[in-house]
Amino acid sequence: MSKRKRNRFQFIKQKILIRMKKKLVILFMAIILAFVFLVGRITYINATEGEQYKKVVLDQQQYDSRTIPFKRGDIVDCNGTVMATSERVYNVILDAKVLRDSTKEENLAETVQEVKDVLKTCFEIDGELIDDTLTNDKDSRYTILMKKATYSQAKMFEEMEADDERYPNLCGIWLEDDYVRTYPYGTLAADVIGFTVSGNVGNGGMEASYNDILNGTNGRSYGYQDEDAILEQTVIPAQNGYTIVSTIDVALQSIVEKHIVKFNKEHKNEAEPGLGSKNTAVIIANPNTGAILAEASYPNYDLNNPRDLSAYYSEKQIQSMSEEETLEALNSIWKNFCVSDTFEPGSTAKPLTIAAGLETGELAGNESYYCGGNLRVAGIPISCHKRAGHGMQNLSDSIANSCNVALMHAAAAIGEDEFCKYQRIFGLGMETGIDLPGESSTASLLYTPENMGPVELATNSFGQGFNVTMTQMVAAYCSLINGGNYYQPYVVKQICDAGGNVIEDKEPVLLRKTVSKETSELLMKYMAQTMTEGTGRNAQVEGYTMGAKTGTAEKLPRGNGKHILSYMGYAPAENPEALVFVVIDEPNVPDQALSVYVTDLAREIMEEAFPYLGITKE
Repeated sequence: MSKRKRNRFQFIKQKILIRMKKKLVILFMAIILAFVFLVGRITYINATEGEQYKKVVLDQQQYDSRTIPFKRGDIVDCNGTVMATSERVYNVILDAKVLRDSTKEENLAETVQEVKDVLKTCFEIDGELIDDTLTNDKDSRYTILMKKATYSQAKMFEEMEADDERYPNLCGIWLEDDYVRTYPYGTLAADVIGFTVSGNVGNGGMEASYNDILNGTNGRSYGYQDEDAILEQTVIPAQNGYTIVSTIDVALQSIVEKHIVKFNKEHKNEAEPGLGSKNTAVIIANPNTGAILAEASYPNYDLNNPRDLSAYYSEKQIQSMSEEETLEALNSIWKNFCVSDTFEPGSTAKPLTIAAGLETGELAGNESYYCGGNLRVAGIPISCHKRAGHGMQNLSDSIANSCNVALMHAAAAIGEDEFCKYQRIFGLGMETGIDLPGESSTASLLYTPENMGPVELATNSFGQGFNVTMTQMVAAYCSLINGGNYYQPYVVKQICDAGGNVIEDKEPVLLRKTVSKETSELLMKYMAQTMTEGTGRNAQVEGYTMGAKTGTAEKLPRGNGKHILSYMGYAPAENPEALVFVVIDEPNVPDQALSVYVTDLAREIMEEAFPYLGITKE
């Protein structure tokens, strides 16, 4: 070959190689781009529809999928005593598909009979349930045959299941873990604790207000066969709920409820057929923090059986109730009187009136007023509870003797504007923010300076003509006797995890200042006289210095003989460590206006409560 031809051949060869290289580069780039596109597409599908495809795959390969229920957190008292817990139980599940597929057709009847015998022995389950499922839903994977089987029943079943010699064909039955909410003390602190309904939903009390914290997250156990028919197991554990540590003291709560029930038993059917009172309620609080140590009301109910009305109605009455009447009856016992019901406070409001006068400067503390039994206001005579009159009363006397006339004079000096202002400073009419559901706001039941006239001012001065809740009065009084610090009342002090580690401390919340320390100290002196010389003497507990104010409010319509009695007391007199508020709504007695019923009940409670709490003696 000539040199010229050889050079031409080399040139053509190089040209071909260059073209091939370009094609290879283009092909390689196309493959890279396709790969990038596929990766991007897979990423997009996984992000947007991954769960859907995952479910499809699991549905195709699934062998077993079980929910692992969480354990709802406990509610414990301030000392760690369990008041509400979730106990493990078991649901008996039939997997009809496994039962049929694991058994040869000729042996099916024998296997089914063995399953029936075991279920009857362990759980008292009727064999007809098995037959119905195998007939009507033979491919079902999940049929609940029984709920809330006990540990002893479950243990018996597991022993029989493991006995291959005696029960060689047992299959298609498994136990699903579950929990049932239980309340070890039954009726104790029912209003404060509340209960749960289906689906771990709190109804009332801390169960409702801390529902999300008490609840956890269910786990999941996946069992499926891979393409080689090898069983793969994936477990996502449940996350249990947090534990709530309450300010309530079980021992103190028991003292309170024992005496409430005793009072109502003693006066049942006394003046007329019926309960010992329409409502009887007690709150014990720490005045220096706002913590509620005990809170109870009657009628009460059993938290383990909250729909049971048999304690208050006959079987015939219950059977005759409509659905609406039943719900109304249940709501009447489920409500928390201490936070939900409103009433006229009566004379327990008098110290708040005097405190307002001292804070505004309209009262100097040395005033005296003459009580002749009534006072004419805007042409209308308004009576004192002592129709013969108290004579001359200074401010301390007016509190100790609960003189309406003296209070009306004091309120007239204060005036509508300042009187209404201080009602709100003390939180009357406003929600306190307590961490319990159903708190009532009574703002619409209070007067304003614009619609309050001389008569309304006069009646408001001694606690009639406006409504409050027990919780509002407790919060106001705590500030009155602790130097003027208004704390938000509360029933939960800590949140802990399942291991007991503190997740959150609930510190006392100081919302505002109501009165000066000087006014607080002066009012405590006035209320100490109530216990030594005045209307509260019957509630005196030997060995303790105390301060108090009693109250008797005539209910609307006036003149119907219906009254609400109250007692607000604390100890020690000069440095209060515990505040006790007792209310009896319409005691079932011949004369409801007699304060001896509420002072007797208060004394009986405090005689046990004070030593238990370690209240400082005189």
